Amino acid sequence: MSAAWVKLCRFQLRDQPARPGLLSGAAVLDLTCAGIDRLTPLLENADAPRLLAALARQRLPRHALRAVRLLAPVEGQEVWAAGVTYLRSRKARMDESEFSATAYDRVYDAPRPELFLKSLPEKVVGPGDEVGIRRDAKWNVPEPELALVINSRGKVAGLTIGNDMSSRDIEGENLLYLPQAKVYRRSCAMGPCIVLGVDEPAARRWAIGVDIRRRGRSVFRGQTRVGSLKRGFEELAGWLCRSQHFPHGAVLLTGTGVVPGDAFTLAAGDVVRIHVSGIGVLENRVAVV
Repeated sequence: MSAAWVKLCRFQLRDQPARPGLLSGAAVLDLTCAGIDRLTPLLENADAPRLLAALARQRLPRHALRAVRLLAPVEGQEVWAAGVTYLRSRKARMDESEFSATAYDRVYDAPRPELFLKSLPEKVVGPGDEVGIRRDAKWNVPEPELALVINSRGKVAGLTIGNDMSSRDIEGENLLYLPQAKVYRRSCAMGPCIVLGVDEPAARRWAIGVDIRRRGRSVFRGQTRVGSLKRGFEELAGWLCRSQHFPHGAVLLTGTGVVPGDAFTLAAGDVVRIHVSGIGVLENRVAVV
């Protein structure tokens, strides 16, 4: 990893309040001792990567990763999502429903992207927490995605990993059911950190992979590259911020290029492990909600 990149996280010691930190190997550096108690002001500061890299060289308190609980790296940010931004996602969405196929085909090539509100910040689950599958759905999949962390000025301040859980049968029944297919309890996971200081050309070289394990055995594995994302980071952020105001910033999931086949559905107890090469791993167990 470039020395200019830093991995900003939120973590918890036992039952104490959340605090910001820097991931460093198998440890977390505690930023509260440097007078930093929240992530959001750092995302507003264009010089944050350099400042945090300098702090990482100081003697900050270190906590072993096994001794802390990593939390979703969001505070007051709304979470939004973009759809049909990878060719594979376009095909999968068209295959879900003949009724909606034309709409998905058109939005892939249209100037305006598909955008929808995915989650309020307090509903986002973090690393190690359970993600949900709807009890009234029969076809559920994870959607591993790169997420843009956007500040209040509409600038992409960092990147993280997101899981946009989806009930494909509900969405396929009728396009108007998209909010029910996408927005429900434990439908959004994020973490383990926000990478600051990386530019889009470097991020486009990253791989995005997912491994789903059932009773210890891999039942689906797939991978794509961020470079296959059709739209640019600033383009997506610009569309999200049109006629909008995000006083705390926002997080935008950029869409998925890894979609399990039509015969696959998640089951309770499955473990979803999403890896983005420049960020790390987001792992969650599946539960029925």
